[in-house]
Amino acid sequence: MKVAIIFGSKSDTDVMKGAAKCLREFEIEFEAHILSAHRVPEKLVETLKRLEGEDTQAIIAGAGLAAHLPGVIASKTILPVVGVPIRAALDGMDALLSIVQMPKSIPVATVGINNSYNAGMLVVEILALKYPEVRERLIAFRENMKKNFIADNESGVEL
Repeated sequence: MKVAIIFGSKSDTDVMKGAAKCLREFEIEFEAHILSAHRVPEKLVETLKRLEGEDTQAIIAGAGLAAHLPGVIASKTILPVVGVPIRAALDGMDALLSIVQMPKSIPVATVGINNSYNAGMLVVEILALKYPEVRERLIAFRENMKKNFIADNESGVEL
């Protein structure tokens, strides 16, 4: 089981580290690529074909501005694609709208602007449907999250 993280520019690296962090926490193998739907479309298609031939289960795709990358990826593969709108201009609203407004039959699941960690979590939930070990890790994660939240509030909240 493997996940691909693809984003369009080296400048997006810091934002996309959240997805990698999440996948590492759940012990999910991933590979990352900087590819552009506009600058290197042939390399993007070549990479997607290779990923489909391997044990890749989902793709997390980050993009800013017109944010075509997640949609182009979704049009070229049947793997689930989770889009991460990246704040580059217009506070990221341009990227958000571009990713979330995909045409009928070519969906891209979309998370909040710059929230690649949640993209990783969504992929974890998808994988938990098929892989019992991921499901168990997700259940444990949620239980631990609740315990930590309660513990943080039991000590009182100072403003």
